Amino acid sequence: MEKKSLAQELAGNSYPGRGIIIGKSADGKYAVTAYFIMGRSVNSRNRIFVEDGAGIRTQAYEPSKLEDPSLIIYAPVRVLGNKTIVTNGDQTDTIYELMDRQQTFEQALRTREFEPDGPNYTPRISGIMHLEKGGYNYAMSILKSNHGEPSSCCRYTFAYENPAAGEGHFIHTYMGDGNPLPSFEGEPTLIGIEEGIDGFTKLVWENLNEENKVSLFVRYIDIESGKYETRIVNKNQ
Repeated sequence: MEKKSLAQELAGNSYPGRGIIIGKSADGKYAVTAYFIMGRSVNSRNRIFVEDGAGIRTQAYEPSKLEDPSLIIYAPVRVLGNKTIVTNGDQTDTIYELMDRQQTFEQALRTREFEPDGPNYTPRISGIMHLEKGGYNYAMSILKSNHGEPSSCCRYTFAYENPAAGEGHFIHTYMGDGNPLPSFEGEPTLIGIEEGIDGFTKLVWENLNEENKVSLFVRYIDIESGKYETRIVNKNQ
């Protein structure tokens, strides 16, 4: 697979929707993840990321303007022991709770499907990072409708063992803007990760569409110690 420029992938798509990036830093020391949200409606844009323990959650920037919280207020990131879960919806909680009861990432997601927001039927995208004894692996998942048919859910899981330094994978909800919005196609895009946490945060944020971007979360986790650094950028300040 050809390695793509993350900056170009983001800048070339006015509306990737919500996106997850997972990989390893160029020096091989850090497990890297990022999650961003975008919005076209006032309700979707009225959000910020806030820290919530070891994870984060979405919150209404102006609570009085919040209309329907069902698909926009959730915990995108939760930490379960040595596992970091990153998703675009409340399936974060499903994964956390079922993995805490010894089920697998894939088994947990078998209980969920794409979002009930026809005609878009937005895909549920999820990722999990596992660090143990200096080792690191991750997996990504997408649950999407069968070409907009709500009676059929297509389930894909991609697992990456011992990922290469300076590489990552990028998955997002939409191929671009449209009505209905076209779901992501194919396997996660192979991208390069050359920057440290601040450079990486800047690269992602500056290449997201200015009108549609809402919030960004970035975390670098030391693979040996498990200690992490986090950056959060909110358009609404």
